[in-house]
Amino acid sequence: MVTAPTVSIVIPAYNEERTIRACVVAAIEQTVPADEIIVVDNRSTDGTRAVFDSLRIEYPDAPLLILEQNREQGLVPTRNLGLDHAIGEVIGRIDADSVLEPGWVEEVKQIFLDDTVDGATGPMIYYDMPLRRFGLRADDGLRRAILKLARDYHFLFGSNMALRASAWRDIREHVCRDEADEMHEDIDLSIHLSQRGHRVVYASKMVAGMSARRLDDNPRDYFHYVRRWERSYDNHGITDPALRAPMVVFSAIYPVLKGVRINQMRRAGSAR
Repeated sequence: MVTAPTVSIVIPAYNEERTIRACVVAAIEQTVPADEIIVVDNRSTDGTRAVFDSLRIEYPDAPLLILEQNREQGLVPTRNLGLDHAIGEVIGRIDADSVLEPGWVEEVKQIFLDDTVDGATGPMIYYDMPLRRFGLRADDGLRRAILKLARDYHFLFGSNMALRASAWRDIREHVCRDEADEMHEDIDLSIHLSQRGHRVVYASKMVAGMSARRLDDNPRDYFHYVRRWERSYDNHGITDPALRAPMVVFSAIYPVLKGVRINQMRRAGSAR
């Protein structure tokens, strides 16, 4: 009988006092528990640490660990510290505003029973947007379409991803530091996994929630963010136009999503 792999969850955090509680509680309250939950605090100046400390009191039996990454500001070194310290055979990596669905760990353990799988990712449900379940189906369909356009290339999405610890160790010295903060760090991970022959799969049942707060950016900032896809590929000398599909898709749907977001905020304001 094949034994399910152990799972660690790594959560990089910087000034996330408003979201970190929901994120960690969702990681704790799984149908199958994670073996380890690590929050890596990157020089937070708000109440992020206090929230986490209160959670350790509230959930004394949960496998919670907080690490500090104070050497430098940035997601990549903060993420790397968490991945390096994780003890699980599989390492989940989510954002501090991610809210895992209750069966997330159970699904990840099932996916990685296949020893040919080195990375996995799944769809997002936007918990602060209307029609959330419809949005989940739309997001799943959109990501499946993107992967089809990209042919054999499979992306990891940083808000909802897991990779085998052995695969992380293999690419650890190759991943880009990105000091200028111009790339998508999850796409960089995906590129290095692909280049070193690691298999990444997409799983519709591996669901995580996330905030749609990116839509609150002004259009200039939003499109600068979306173009991180292009800058990530340019940094690696990758010219295949099919891999630009996500950038094109997320740019095209922005006006619609922005309109929904503005209407939602207006209704919320009028209800007060």
